Amino acid sequence: MTTPSTSSSVGDAAAALSGNLQLPPLRTLDDFVLGSARFQLPNLKDFDKWGNRVVKNLLYYQTNYFLVFLAIYGVMIAFNPTKILSGLIVQALLIAIIWQFFSSKSKTSFIASRLTGGNQILAAQQAQQKWYILAGALLASYLFLHLMSAVLLTAFTLLLPISVTFIHASLRLRNIKNKLANTIESFGPSTPMGALLDALNVRADAVLN
Repeated sequence: MTTPSTSSSVGDAAAALSGNLQLPPLRTLDDFVLGSARFQLPNLKDFDKWGNRVVKNLLYYQTNYFLVFLAIYGVMIAFNPTKILSGLIVQALLIAIIWQFFSSKSKTSFIASRLTGGNQILAAQQAQQKWYILAGALLASYLFLHLMSAVLLTAFTLLLPISVTFIHASLRLRNIKNKLANTIESFGPSTPMGALLDALNVRADAVLN
């Protein structure tokens, strides 16, 4: 039986997912990296101020960052399509096996806690699931070792644009336009980056900081 609190939380989650996300305007190249852009190393001892700068820049330049991510990822795929595709398949297989292992383990423990009988059926299901997971793990391990270079290249292709984004967000000094835009957009529709940061429970300080 579904309780009112459960149904309300599910409704809130569905409303959040169905809410309209709106990308902010694309910032000019001059504002992003050229003439008017000012860069400075952050104070590595003041993590709060550094983190606040990163979060605000992620929100302000998110459209630019998305384009940078797509551009770098597209170039890497264009030069190494086979390796990256193979690496993605192996990584997806590994994630699926890990997910299946933990989900089946939690499901089995839940059934065991609810049932008073049927231990033989439960044991048979556990043994069958273990064999499936073992076979999948052996296959994924073989592919991982055989395609190590492809997996590493795929990881590098994913981490490179993320690293470029983080470095730019850390070094880019915020100007008045940046601060005002953050203030105005905080009262407007949610943005993809804002939704992602909210999901990660990452918050910035006061809007005008």
